[in-house]
Amino acid sequence: MSAIKKFQVTFDCAEPGRVARFWCEVLGYVMPPPPEGFDTWDDFNSAQPPERRDAWSACADPSGEGPRLYFQRVPEGKAVKNRVHLDVRVGTGLVGAERLAALEAECARLVALGATHVCTLYADEENESCIPMQDIEGNEFCID
Repeated sequence: MSAIKKFQVTFDCAEPGRVARFWCEVLGYVMPPPPEGFDTWDDFNSAQPPERRDAWSACADPSGEGPRLYFQRVPEGKAVKNRVHLDVRVGTGLVGAERLAALEAECARLVALGATHVCTLYADEENESCIPMQDIEGNEFCID
């Protein structure tokens, strides 16, 4: 049996630093320290040629448990629905009205950070409620 591998999730985006800061707020992640030899990320970016400034950013789970998120600048905008998305688990173990209240509270917090509320999918006979959303550059994710 092969060993479990660590992985990161990579986002193509227009403004990597801005999107990384958004996801730090969503997940409670932190920005990594700047590369060795630089006191700040601004110092690092200033030392890069213009075409490489703010070309990438990242954020990580401070506990080291969750995957690293990596954000890379690409020239094209988002054109179609994501084939993969993150589910941010805020209602785990909750059901019914209690779950919906937790999801709605988190939705309001994320909208204040710049996310877009797409719709609310209410519980039915098979599924609990969840809320599809978009991050600040239109990448889909769900809170569930």
